[in-house]
Amino acid sequence: MSRHRSISHLMTLAAELSWAVPQVVAHRLTRMAMAGASPSPRDRREFDLMTAEKSDAFNESWAAMTAHSLHVQQAMVTSLLCSFGSPPSAGPSCATATAMNWHDAAIGVLGHGMVPVHRRAVANAKRLARTKLR
Repeated sequence: MSRHRSISHLMTLAAELSWAVPQVVAHRLTRMAMAGASPSPRDRREFDLMTAEKSDAFNESWAAMTAHSLHVQQAMVTSLLCSFGSPPSAGPSCATATAMNWHDAAIGVLGHGMVPVHRRAVANAKRLARTKLR
């Protein structure tokens, strides 16, 4: 994926997430307030789902970011080792190329980490929008 496309994809994920999260929070807080001290079985299922999915999304996000970080680190070490034997080229300096690689790596790690959270938040916003509170 090109740099421009990866940044625009990340911005799209962030924008959709910033739209979905307040909707989900508002729906669930309203449900909690209406349930009061004795939530119905339906409310309890939703509250259990709410806590379980946060843990699942965090774990998936952490695993995706870790896997991508390891992949990027391996690629950068390989690139570094290969550059020891090659003569300096007329292209960008090693410092510039390395800075660009680290920037791309950071964007990639962040993007991989946002995907599971985004997927769940957007799905919840759609599902809860169809759900009547009572």
